[in-house]
Amino acid sequence: MNIELLRELTEARGISGQEDAVREIVRREFSGMGELSADRMGNLTLLKKGKGEKKLMIAAHMDEIGFMVKFIEKDGFLRLQTIGGWDPRQMNSQRVIIGAKDGPIQGVLMYGTKPTHMLSPEEAKAGQNHESFFVDTGMSADEVRAKIRLGDQVTMDRNFISLGSMLTCKTMDDRVGLFVMIEALKAAKSNDVDVYAVATVQEEVGLRGAAAAGSAIAPDIAVALDITLANDIPGVGEADHVTKLGAGTAIKIMDGSLICHPKVVDHFRTLAEKNNIRHQMEVLPRGGTDAGAIQRLHGGIPSITLSIPTRYVHTVNETVSAADVQASIDLLAKYIEDAHNGDYSY
Repeated sequence: MNIELLRELTEARGISGQEDAVREIVRREFSGMGELSADRMGNLTLLKKGKGEKKLMIAAHMDEIGFMVKFIEKDGFLRLQTIGGWDPRQMNSQRVIIGAKDGPIQGVLMYGTKPTHMLSPEEAKAGQNHESFFVDTGMSADEVRAKIRLGDQVTMDRNFISLGSMLTCKTMDDRVGLFVMIEALKAAKSNDVDVYAVATVQEEVGLRGAAAAGSAIAPDIAVALDITLANDIPGVGEADHVTKLGAGTAIKIMDGSLICHPKVVDHFRTLAEKNNIRHQMEVLPRGGTDAGAIQRLHGGIPSITLSIPTRYVHTVNETVSAADVQASIDLLAKYIEDAHNGDYSY
């Protein structure tokens, strides 16, 4: 497994609509594998030709949740617009990077409140909200206005590390999905179907890039690659674990955006069993993936999501199992080789 590529992808910065740095990494990895094109939204597509009888679309999104500068206060503090689904409890006392026009600027993300020593009991019990957070860059107001513009992206400043058999960084969602797509394309020994591998944009704000790309490609089959919840941690009952780290790649049955095509689910499960690839079945009550947007196009497209179990989703500590990542690569590669055999008609 190319851990350095996963490190590069997860440490790259790219909120929804500003995925440029991630796109260039994927473009480099796709180079020489087939025909490359980018649409007007910024989706990057690799076409790896097969026999031309079926079109398989594989989608993994490039964007991460983060923030955008929406206001500069008179004393130079930055106010933020959230991009994607942030829980304010996970935003406290973080370091951030502002994507300024002349290069990255570091700052600290803080909550607008008195120190704990000065809080009344009532104030200490109050909940938090996104609007009360701000960024302090340590620069004067004039310096801030000279270097930072409204709309500049702000991302969490957190590096990739290994934790035993686990891997963690700020953006496993969904850079690990991109990684699985790239590595599976390299590992697949053949593809009778035409494979359209798409690094999509703006998933975190409504599956927007996948809808545009899927509309243009009109695939016969769609596979999204994304993370899913692994709630196998203290404080969560077993019935709500969804998946477990180390138990294998997750074949999605449903989430909040789609019920996966049952025949495609069976195809993936059969391939996993036949090839002794460790896997688990996933039922996610809320949340969605690119497959949810693609399946509704062109009168309906058989769609599924292959998920990488992840702890601490939408935090700076998104954590995966290296073995689960490899299982996801192995299963997707086998599916690329066998997709032409799928009959998903009713």
